[in-house]
Amino acid sequence: MQEIVSQFQLIISSTSGAVFVVVALTGIAHLAAKFLLVGLLRSTRLSRTTLDDNLVEALQKPLLYFIWLLGLSWAVDIIDEANPTPLFSFADDITRVGVIVLMAWGLVRVISGIERVYVAGGKDGDAEERNIDASTAAAIAKLVRMAIVITAVLIIMQALGYSISGVLAFGGVGGIAVGFAAQDLLSNFFGALTIHLDRPFKVGDWIRSPDKDIEGTVEYIGWRVTRIRTFDMRPLYVPNSTFTKIAVENPSRMLNRRIYETVGVRYDDAEVLANIVTDVEAMLRQHAAIDTSRTLMVNFNAFGTSSLDFFVYCFTHTTVWTEYHKVKQDVLFNIHAIVAKHGADIAYPTTRVQWEPLSPSPEELPAR
Repeated sequence: MQEIVSQFQLIISSTSGAVFVVVALTGIAHLAAKFLLVGLLRSTRLSRTTLDDNLVEALQKPLLYFIWLLGLSWAVDIIDEANPTPLFSFADDITRVGVIVLMAWGLVRVISGIERVYVAGGKDGDAEERNIDASTAAAIAKLVRMAIVITAVLIIMQALGYSISGVLAFGGVGGIAVGFAAQDLLSNFFGALTIHLDRPFKVGDWIRSPDKDIEGTVEYIGWRVTRIRTFDMRPLYVPNSTFTKIAVENPSRMLNRRIYETVGVRYDDAEVLANIVTDVEAMLRQHAAIDTSRTLMVNFNAFGTSSLDFFVYCFTHTTVWTEYHKVKQDVLFNIHAIVAKHGADIAYPTTRVQWEPLSPSPEELPAR
């Protein structure tokens, strides 16, 4: 122990000046780089895009740590050259690993910054205007980050003297075994990948399936399950592989909402039915909330059991559920007013009983 302490004292006494200069230069370089990065960030914030802001912020910390890594590595080399010792035999390996880790960290931060731009929008406009799906951007960012980490680990193993070919061969054999053992997990993973690539729905969409009892709002798309909030506010967790086997309807992407109603008037109002149909169609064509570029039909349809039926078929501009029902309510009130204006009335189920006198039997006839 005393020999190690005396060796350290000798090293410090002989190289302390050079080491102090290196550390001082490293500190100065750190302050200069920080000052330049702050100025660069201030200038990028004046631009119209937020992408350059995120890139500078992402690279700021890795660059500053990189300066200190190089400075400390230089200082260790000076000490090792002056007084070679096994204590610093791993310095080069640590430096190489540190450089790889910092590079991977910087790339991961850059990918995260780009993801924030495409998901959050900011000065670049929101994700919808750029036709970029937030869940797809997040999924791609996860895959790229995973690839960066795996690549960095392989490079570190190569730098430390391990054979990558052996590791890859072992990974191939292990991957086959894992594939057989985790078929369900892999099918859900590729199901999630299909969702992100095909984009049948995204977070916030209202979806339903005619094949399964699935309906609600998508809250989260994971790598194994998708979480859907049903309309009675219960969470529904659906394995992603399910969506590769069923039909999915996405009402959130509808262009219009349809009004399709059948109205019956009394048989006594047959004389004015043609005028009622004409006026209802004219009312719909003048209604501001009805999309007249879509199919619009008002026609006498059937002789009902107790009514003369005509149907109303049209589409609203709005697709919002609450607004749609307000428009539909207004249309129905207007139809009732038109029917009443013509002196008619909405029919309701009625039954008419007709009494006819019965002819008397011969036995009931009076005797002559």
